[in-house]
Amino acid sequence: MNSLLIGELSPEQPSFEPTKNKELIDEFRELRSTVERMGLMKANHVFFLLNLLHILLLDVAAWLTLWVFGTSLVPFLLCAVLLSTVQAQAGWLQHDFGHLSVFSTSTWNHLLHHFVIGHLKGAPASWWNHMHFQHHAKPNCFGKDPDINMHPFFFALGKILSVELGKQKRKYMPYNHQHKYFFLIGPPALLPLYFQWYIFYFVIQRKKWVDLAWMITFYARLFLTYGPFLGLKGVLGLFFVVRFLESHWFVWVTQMNHIPMHIDHDRNMDWVSIQLRATCNVHKSAFNDWFSGHLNFQIEHHLFPTMPRHNYHKVAPLVQSLCAKHGIEYQSKPLLSAFADIVYSLKESGQLWLDAYLHQ
Repeated sequence: MNSLLIGELSPEQPSFEPTKNKELIDEFRELRSTVERMGLMKANHVFFLLNLLHILLLDVAAWLTLWVFGTSLVPFLLCAVLLSTVQAQAGWLQHDFGHLSVFSTSTWNHLLHHFVIGHLKGAPASWWNHMHFQHHAKPNCFGKDPDINMHPFFFALGKILSVELGKQKRKYMPYNHQHKYFFLIGPPALLPLYFQWYIFYFVIQRKKWVDLAWMITFYARLFLTYGPFLGLKGVLGLFFVVRFLESHWFVWVTQMNHIPMHIDHDRNMDWVSIQLRATCNVHKSAFNDWFSGHLNFQIEHHLFPTMPRHNYHKVAPLVQSLCAKHGIEYQSKPLLSAFADIVYSLKESGQLWLDAYLHQ
């Protein structure tokens, strides 16, 4: 850290910036200590082993579907649904390893991260780290969170940024209709038409050859196991159907916790306040936990990013108490309401853009 040292404050200078909530920060640090004493930062390895096994079993079931029932339309689609489930669930599991929340040593977390994201999903760990760590540092901060880079070229996001865009007379898309075209360029397209190609550009441009080797093992396994059934064109067709289905799953789950929340420029707020303003939860249930990889506890995940996900529900009451004490809204909603809020927030911000665009 020496290279970042600017200087030392003199004793009479304030040591805390006025834009930051010192009391909230101090109490959160106490909460963090309490959580560590409760053992909530320690992972249950059996939980993650069973999670990995259920992914591998679904992967085998997808292959057996074609082997037993043939390659007609119904078995083909069933195989695609099973493989999409594998990809989505492997996405949540690689997220655990990427956050170093499974093993006490980073070495094992990194190794399993490479295996799950590289071999089971065909994506580079370095790309995920590069994008995701920025997101956690400044969630929903325009220019610093890559997850909202679709503003302004595809969508107008958040009330403040949308009005700003309208006042500047900037129009890259018909934003007042974005809640409609979201269904065309959002869930269906993100993975098959963007991520799928960008990840190869990323690893080659940055010379991430280890990641590329892991990715090649995924594609080699895919063609070796499904090629004898489907041929080259059939495997490619299956692959893009799987990515298309997975993309819907991924987009709805990952956007439901952030897009409806506060989106703005970086206002230099304290870290805890930034996390709480940018996140909301979806109610706990066995299905919601499984379907979202426990990212329905997005608030707890952002406050404790290295916490094993099976402990989020245990710390949630403590976080709720902290929020209530400081007058911060703690949002939790049903799953379908969370999905609907994505569309509603896009409609609202699109209308705000149009009003500012027409009346300034």
